[in-house]
Amino acid sequence: MNAIELKGLEKHYDDFDLKLDLTLPEGCILGLVGENGAGKSTTIRLLLGMAKPDAGSATVLGQERPPLEEIGVVLDEPAFPECLSAKKLGKIMAGIYRNWDQPCFEGLLRKLSVPETKPFKELSRGMKMKLSIAVALSHHARLLVLDEPTSGLDPVVRDEVVELFSEFTREEDHAVLISSHIVSDLEKLCDYVAFLHRGRLLLCEEADALREQYVLVQGTREEIDALGAAVLGRRNSPYGVSAVLKREDAPESLRRSALSIEDLFILMVKEERT
Repeated sequence: MNAIELKGLEKHYDDFDLKLDLTLPEGCILGLVGENGAGKSTTIRLLLGMAKPDAGSATVLGQERPPLEEIGVVLDEPAFPECLSAKKLGKIMAGIYRNWDQPCFEGLLRKLSVPETKPFKELSRGMKMKLSIAVALSHHARLLVLDEPTSGLDPVVRDEVVELFSEFTREEDHAVLISSHIVSDLEKLCDYVAFLHRGRLLLCEEADALREQYVLVQGTREEIDALGAAVLGRRNSPYGVSAVLKREDAPESLRRSALSIEDLFILMVKEERT
C-alpha cells in the first residue's frame, strides 16, 4: 500500500497555484525539496487536513481523512503551550494519543539532550525542534510528516536525527515525508526525492536513479549552447559552462563530473527561472 497518494491535487491562492501528483510507498522516505514559496508547507497542510484542496484528492494511509493518531508531525515552527516543560507535555500527550509510549519519549529526551523541566518558551529554536521530534516519534505512528525538521540543529544533532528517521522506516509499514532546504540531509536519508518549484513538480525519482540518470558536463558556451533542449540547467563562469544533462544526452567529447542532488536541484531551478 502507498502511505501517501496525491492525485490531481490543486490549491489556488491569489498569487500562487499548487498542482501536484505524488506517491509515497510504505517503507520509504521521500524528500520534498524546494525553495521558499515552492509549495512544500502548503502540500503538508493539505495532507494533514489543515487546508482544503480546490481539486483532486489526498489519500493518507489509505484514508481520505488523515488518521492523525497514526501520523507523527513536525512543523517548521514547533508550537506547544509556552508554560509547559517536556515532562508536563509528556503527561498531556499520554491523554491525547492511545499509543503514547512514555519510556520511548523519556529515552528520546535523553538522547537528544532536551531538558525535562525547562518551560517551552525558554528553549532555543533547536531545542524546541528536538522536543517536537521526540513527540512525533513517541506514539507509534506509521507515517512521519516533517517540515524542515533539521532546521536550527547543529550538524552533530542533525546526523543523530537523520538516523532516527532512517530507523523508523525499518518497519515495512512505516513511511516518512520530509521537506527540507538542507539537501545534504535528504541525500543521506531519502529513497525518493521530489523537486518542487512554484507549485509544480520538476521531477520525482528514486535518489539512486537521479545520480545515475543525470550528469554534469563542462564545456565552452558554444559547446553547451549547441546541445539545445538537452540542457536541463547550467552554471556560467569565466572558465566555461557547467551543464546538467541526462547521461545518454552527454557527448563523450565533454568532460563529465559527479553530480550531487543539491546541484541538480539548484541548476534545474535556475534554468526554470530563466
